[in-house]
This record gives sequence, C-alpha cells and structure tokens, in this order.
Amino acid sequence: MSLTLTVLGTASPHPGPDTPCSGHLVRGGGAEVWVDAGTGTFAELQRHTDPTRLSAIWISHLHADHYADLTAAFYGFAYGGLTLPAPIPVYAPRDCAPRLAGFFGRPDTGFLSGVFDFQQLYDGHSVRHGDLTLTARGVEHDVEAYGLWAESGGRALAYSGDTGPCDGLLHLAGGADLFLCEADVDAHCEGEVDPVHLTPEEAGAFARGAGDVGTLLITHVGPTLTPENATARAASVFGGRTAAARVGETYAV
Repeated sequence: MSLTLTVLGTASPHPGPDTPCSGHLVRGGGAEVWVDAGTGTFAELQRHTDPTRLSAIWISHLHADHYADLTAAFYGFAYGGLTLPAPIPVYAPRDCAPRLAGFFGRPDTGFLSGVFDFQQLYDGHSVRHGDLTLTARGVEHDVEAYGLWAESGGRALAYSGDTGPCDGLLHLAGGADLFLCEADVDAHCEGEVDPVHLTPEEAGAFARGAGDVGTLLITHVGPTLTPENATARAASVFGGRTAAARVGETYAV
C-alpha cells in the first residue's frame, strides 16, 4: 500500500460546523493509524475506514483539540458494536490514560485496558506496524508534545503536531516528501518569550530550512487567520509546493 494521508480535521482550537479539530488517517505498508483524535474526528474517521481495522492510534499531545475524541472511540469500541480483535495500541504522552479515565469519573485506568493499550511516547520513540514506521520527535509546546515521522516504501511524512519554533522541528522535517505543519497564529504577542505555535511565515521557514521538503501542507490554522491566507504567507517563505489541508482529502505522500 502506498503511503497516504487523509485529513480528518484541521480546526483550532474548537471544531466548526463542518471542520473537526486535528486528526488524520495515515495508511501505508498494510497499516492504518489514526494520528491525533481531536473533537469530531472519530465520526470523520468512519467515512474513510472501519475503525476496527486500525493498527494503532498516535497522539501528539494532551490538548483536547488533539485527543478528546478518544472518549467517543472508547464508547464505540466498548459499547457501540465496533468490536476490536485486540486492544489497540495508543502511543501518547504520559498521563493520557488517567486523563481519559477522569472523563468517566474513574480514579483507576484498568477498565480502559480491554480497548486501549497505552504506550508512552518519548523523543526518538519508534514503532513499526506492517511496513509503516512511526517515529516521535519532541517539539516545543506548553505541554509535553511530539511531532511524527511516518515512513513506508521509501516515502516519508512529517507532522509537526502543535509546536513553537524549535530545533526539533528542523530535525523532524528534513527530507520529508510531505510536511504537514501547523500555522496557528497571525503573529506572536509582544514580549512572548517561548512561543507555543507557529506563524505561517515560520511554517514556511522551517520547511525551507529543514531541506529537501517536497510539499508543505498547512493545517491547524487559528481563528485569526484563514487557511487560504496562511497558506499563501507560508508559500511566500518556503518557495516550494504549498497547499492547505482540506477535511476529507487524501494526499499521496
């Protein structure tokens, strides 16, 4: 299977009427992985695959617009007739399981184990499903956060997750055939010392500086911008192929 990215959601920081929050379906090497589970993405996921076919779930960080639909997925798998052949691996930052258990008002996490097999991410964490390799790279946000390198059949996808400017993003994106990158903010606040998101120009600059990026795909555009404007601004700095991520679209990597 060729490496593909299907966009399930792009909205930040809350879903819109037709736009779920961050979520993606990555397919390649015989594997299917739900990457980020933002609000509304579990419904969109079902347009493109049977969720019981998923090989794994990969969560970049524990902000609701990137993981909250794990609650919907739990209901689907535990009570909704979507019967999994085995608990599904969930690669996520520490405390994902307790956060999810807290939604159900439970102090323990054991009841989740029949559905989810939580495994903690760290910088350099790498795992293989079929012929698809997933590698995490730490990035700078206001919580523990990771970008993703997904590779299969000699093709590679890099995903920024949510991040401010950082060296980890350069290390992540270099050589990616497709770089899916956030461009959340119009400008940084005056005096902001440690930005936690990128401007469109910064997204373009990191794509250019990383080297050998094939296509820059802009996502997670905040409410002070439009996807069209953010993409144009990023493209003016990157100088290469640049597009806006669109919900429901599948991109060949």
